Amino acid sequence: MTTTTEQLSATTLLRFATAGSVDDGKSTLVGRLLHDSKSVLTDQLEAVAHASLSRGQETPDLALLTDGLRAEREQGITIDVAYRYFATAQRRFILADTPGHVQYTRNMVTGASTAELAVVLVDARNGVVEQTRRHAAVAALLRVPHVVLAVNKMDLVEYAEPVFAAIAEEFTAYASELGVPEITAIPISALAGDNVVEPSANMDWYGGPTVLEHLETVPVSHDLTGCHARLPVQYVIRPQTTEHPDYRGYAGQIAAGTFRVGEPVTVLPSGRTSTVAGIDLLGHAVDIAWTPQSVTLLLADDIDVSRGDLIVPSGDAPATTQDIEATVCHVADQPLKVGQRVLLKHTTRTVKAIVKEIPSRLTLDDLSQHPLPGQLVANDIGLVTVRTAEPLALDSYADSRRTGSFLLIDPADGTTLAAGMAGDSFASVTKAVQATDDDAEWDF
Repeated sequence: MTTTTEQLSATTLLRFATAGSVDDGKSTLVGRLLHDSKSVLTDQLEAVAHASLSRGQETPDLALLTDGLRAEREQGITIDVAYRYFATAQRRFILADTPGHVQYTRNMVTGASTAELAVVLVDARNGVVEQTRRHAAVAALLRVPHVVLAVNKMDLVEYAEPVFAAIAEEFTAYASELGVPEITAIPISALAGDNVVEPSANMDWYGGPTVLEHLETVPVSHDLTGCHARLPVQYVIRPQTTEHPDYRGYAGQIAAGTFRVGEPVTVLPSGRTSTVAGIDLLGHAVDIAWTPQSVTLLLADDIDVSRGDLIVPSGDAPATTQDIEATVCHVADQPLKVGQRVLLKHTTRTVKAIVKEIPSRLTLDDLSQHPLPGQLVANDIGLVTVRTAEPLALDSYADSRRTGSFLLIDPADGTTLAAGMAGDSFASVTKAVQATDDDAEWDF
């Protein structure tokens, strides 16, 4: 007989995030999903029921299954990203319930950065609002391959098909223009449970999947072994013991691709070359290793390699550059300004940098680019050009979400200022970069 552990190991894993405007019902949807899929323990339900009664509610508020912070429960809003893990017979899930308030959009960036699917909720009474557009833009920027539009609170519009159809048409047109490859619209009532886990008897005009059915069947691929092989060096291991007097290994997690013993490799940004002499995995020597394994590479030559370097196949090395053009989501309270000195963190490497130019800021209403805004403020999405003090080896974010992304950090206090995606971002939004004559002012 197959054990539960064996069943789970045979199922695939889907990482997904929920997003939407304030009071669209994200946490209620997640709570309903967990409750109706039998993924909630008895003591959790009892705790939710007790908390609901203390707030004067006669029935359990399923939103409390994800709103775990005390401030969230007191205010009835989601503040932080809440991660939940559950499974069905078909698939395992890692769920990120993200906030809807504009000031917490940065948390949505965090939750969606590793997601293969995003569920964007819309209140059927309000339709597509600015925050809906913002979340669609973030999902498109982060290259989330699947987006579900969950039109919630259909019970409050008498389950009217025309209301759903109009919202679905508007959102699909907007998200498609952003380059989102797949959009699935589902009419639901998270409070009543319509089309969340079980099909709704109130919407017989809808013949598509429920939310859970779609989550269980949407195709996902975690096979990054065929991508450009990249190993950011996390740590240099040199024990210098009697047993290992000459051991020098370069440890890190393989970000993408596959490494083999005997393969010629290049260390960036120095450009020095060598050959993989050995691969240690969990204390054992292996001939091959692939993402996302954490390994130690041994090289045939004694060359200078340190934390922050990137080991790549010699025939598939990205170009190094000190001028980075990227799209960023600004997540800090203080603005990001032209000429500002920052730290740029890319994989395991952190270098000094200057914001050389902010060519444009995205206008969410019509997806136009507002040229040369001079600064980006909290929750803005814009194009930036950054000059780094040292060369970096970045892939395009479209090719690799791991090695095409970076963070801009305030050097004074370590605050994260912006999350960046190198190279072209939206599939169909063009950028108009205007040249400046300020290059002489930069000191590196």
